Amino acid sequence: MTPADAPTTTAPHTGPVREIPNLLSVAGTDPTGGAGIHADLKSFAAHRTYGMAAVTALVAQNTSGVRAIHVPEAEFLAAQLASVTDDVAVDGVKIGMLGTVEVIDTVAAWWDGLWTGRAERPALVLDPVMIATSGDRLLDAEAESALLAFLCRADLITPNVPELALLAGREPAGDAETLIAQARVVADAHGVKVLAKGGHLAAGDVVDVLVHPAVDGVRPPEHRAAGPRVETTSTHGTGCSVSAALAALRARGLSWEEAVDEVKVWMTEALRDAERLDVGMGHGPIQHFAQLWR
Repeated sequence: MTPADAPTTTAPHTGPVREIPNLLSVAGTDPTGGAGIHADLKSFAAHRTYGMAAVTALVAQNTSGVRAIHVPEAEFLAAQLASVTDDVAVDGVKIGMLGTVEVIDTVAAWWDGLWTGRAERPALVLDPVMIATSGDRLLDAEAESALLAFLCRADLITPNVPELALLAGREPAGDAETLIAQARVVADAHGVKVLAKGGHLAAGDVVDVLVHPAVDGVRPPEHRAAGPRVETTSTHGTGCSVSAALAALRARGLSWEEAVDEVKVWMTEALRDAERLDVGMGHGPIQHFAQLWR
């Protein structure tokens, strides 16, 4: 499917809300439990949903960095995805690390085979894993192009500051207004909602802005969610966790704006409580269950 052939708008999930929604993560692993599907499953549970996962990549990493990545054959990924959706009614999907053109094409074919042309489908949240914390690009040029073509399938994408700049074809934003302007460019180009996250910007409150694509030249109001900046080194897996939590809350029937507000409060508490954990010598994980365990 080419970008021109792919659907440019996505309908919201309009089916009945399941008492305990079923959420699927399609992402890589983290054996220390802070990021990838491990963080997604914790985020799903923290927001009262049932979590499932299909593995796109086996990642040997810890709180100090990535050591090795093994990508299973695409046929095995396709079998994982089919195993879930042949048996389980899925209410929401979060997609994280895809990594290669073959993986992206496999996930796209699975999604299109299930949902294209249907009036009701689960919400899809995509965390475009493109740039490492070090600033290194994680995808080659061909995979970046394939991921750009995939964006139109998502309801919401949650890039960090350097990833949003890459998607917009600009330099990384240094202030909120530039960040929002880049989000508008990406939203309009791909017909997708964008959560412009302010965590990488300068000191001060962290403001995340939900940007909608313009329809017939009219853009719905942007929604801002602000929270205090928490000084901590335990930030491993924040992007994974935010996108998974948003998918879970949308599946529970919240609007995107309501979900963004609730996730902002939850993430602030998860960062504040992270120092209670004693996991690793690098950038530790957040405390997904801070509100519950307290």
